[in-house]
Amino acid sequence: MSTHADSPTHVRWLSNVPELRSPILITAFEGWNDAGDAASIAAAHLADRWDGTALAEIDAEHFYDFSTTRPLIHLDEDRQRSLTWPSNVFKACRVPEAPRDAVVLIGLEPQLRWRSFCEQIIATARALDVSRIVTLGSLLADVPHSRPVEVYGATEDERLMAELDLEPSSYEGPTGIVGVLSTQCQEAGIPTASVWAAVPSYVPGAPSPKAGLALVERVCDVVGTSVYSTDLEIAAATYERQVDELVAEDDDTAGYVADLEEAWDDADEVADEELDNDPETLLAEVEQFLRENE
Repeated sequence: MSTHADSPTHVRWLSNVPELRSPILITAFEGWNDAGDAASIAAAHLADRWDGTALAEIDAEHFYDFSTTRPLIHLDEDRQRSLTWPSNVFKACRVPEAPRDAVVLIGLEPQLRWRSFCEQIIATARALDVSRIVTLGSLLADVPHSRPVEVYGATEDERLMAELDLEPSSYEGPTGIVGVLSTQCQEAGIPTASVWAAVPSYVPGAPSPKAGLALVERVCDVVGTSVYSTDLEIAAATYERQVDELVAEDDDTAGYVADLEEAWDDADEVADEELDNDPETLLAEVEQFLRENE
């Protein structure tokens, strides 16, 4: 078992570090970079399927404005009170069927001290001998719910570009914690990739298990394994059916979605001949989404 002599300042260890094989750190944060909750759905699904055990957590005291992100009070069966604070928990996952293990960080975008917050993650990654980091995100885009989810991946690491068939990002503009963390990890010399899923802009408030499933499948490609996802597949089919019903209730929305479907189908035909899932198309939508949410 590893010790925590070089622990990051604001991380509380919940258990001893198990022996992990060249682990990959997968991160997802609720908030601005999590349209349709797709990133957090994917991370939670992976941690559950890989029997993740709570390993460490970042102390919320230093990174949240509790007048904005308030703690919650709970009563147990004996009416004893307890508090739940904003949570950022690292879960250790052994993935025996894959060439490497995983650590999954499921958290909440902080309001304060983003550089220090990212330093906690980087220091924890070093303590765990993490070999690479994959940040997950999801965004609202002009895509139809009835078609396959577009997934875009980017990295500045040349080895990951070749291995995972990714492109460097040319985005400039406002960013969330995913962008800050990715940049600081790269500056720290840790190979880092960012994977995003597109969520239909006309259903912004609905959780999207369909986009979450797409992220799960892409992460499994990165890790070199697969996971049982029948429950997520059923949830994705239910989501698509429910959105079908909502769209059918409004003629304007139905027309808008029909136009998106036609544009998607036309672009898909071109892609089969020329583009082969061109990442620049979704990158442009990422850039538009971030600028519109300044």
